[in-house]
Amino acid sequence: MIKRKILNKLLYLSKKFPVVTLTGPRQSGKTTLVKSAFPQKKYFSLEDPDIRSYAASDPRGFLSDCKNGAIIDEIQRVPDLFSYIQTVVDNKRQNGFFILTGSQNYLLQENVSQTLAGRTAILTLLPFSTEELELTKYASKSSAKYIYTGFYPRIYDRKIKPSDWYPNYIQTYIERDIRMIKNISDLNTFQKFLKICAGRTGQLINLSSIASDCGITHNTVKAWLSILESSYIIFFLKPYHENFNKRLVKMHKMYFYDTGLACFLLGIKDKKQLETHYLKGGIFESFVMSEIFKHKTNRGLDPDCYFWRDKNGNEIDCLLESGNNIVPIEIKAGKTFNEDYLSGINYWNKIANKKNNQKSYIIYNGEQKQERKEFVIINWQDIHDTLNKL
Repeated sequence: MIKRKILNKLLYLSKKFPVVTLTGPRQSGKTTLVKSAFPQKKYFSLEDPDIRSYAASDPRGFLSDCKNGAIIDEIQRVPDLFSYIQTVVDNKRQNGFFILTGSQNYLLQENVSQTLAGRTAILTLLPFSTEELELTKYASKSSAKYIYTGFYPRIYDRKIKPSDWYPNYIQTYIERDIRMIKNISDLNTFQKFLKICAGRTGQLINLSSIASDCGITHNTVKAWLSILESSYIIFFLKPYHENFNKRLVKMHKMYFYDTGLACFLLGIKDKKQLETHYLKGGIFESFVMSEIFKHKTNRGLDPDCYFWRDKNGNEIDCLLESGNNIVPIEIKAGKTFNEDYLSGINYWNKIANKKNNQKSYIIYNGEQKQERKEFVIINWQDIHDTLNKL
């Protein structure tokens, strides 16, 4: 089993809070992780119809079977349990009593904020990171291989081809979860919507454009994007709030957490096709941003990432908060360093009136590493080592 970077934080928080809630997308490895981390605890999956029925019809009786606590998987399937769990942990006053997992962030957050506020720590487990794979037999120096394959554990554990796994994932998990959150009658249109979103990864989100391409309303686009975000399929990067000039772009940028899923939706059949695909820049950017998010969430931290762009096209792909500093990061899919890569960072440093000694970074797809006075050029393989130093 591949050791997950989040494990240490999970164990630490279980000693500080009566409940730890682990959320994340379907098949990101939540169940495997919590069962291995807490082998002494009883395990209940609310995906099981009989267990779910028991928990829903007799919550007190169900929880009375958990005298030494328990792992309760897919807790959002029985929302009423949260109130009863609150009563149990308030009486027990024992840390690490319940370990909860769930794959629908919207439903989880709603119930946690109402009933378990102050009683639970919340962690997010995303699919594998390159940091987790680099010391295993699955390690690769090819970004294209990682990007095309994606990072869902089952692809690696069971040696399933991405082309076989992703159609099943979409059919079995995404469509079922989506229907649980919101009853969407026209799944064909939703499938089209998914593919259109994949084609916009790493781009500014134009709701009207997506609505027009899908033949749906502006409000439907907003609702469906919210569902994908709640299911950990996509995430958004907000524009940086500092107003250096008034002509700033206010739209968000969208990324896929898993580039393998994005590649499948785009009809990319292999690594070779990916390397010549017209969207390879946005896909590579999505890959890097996802790695940054994984690095943070695996340590129990908020990503604290933004982008910056003005209406003249000047842009920084990622602004990362590091203490009191803002670290500019440019992401480039090219394999050969080009001095043009510095234009956005040079412009940013000028208008931001940079006064600290924090360097800027260019993360690209080549092998050259270089450190200059104000910036550092790094390969994508150095993302996590670099973030550890910030």
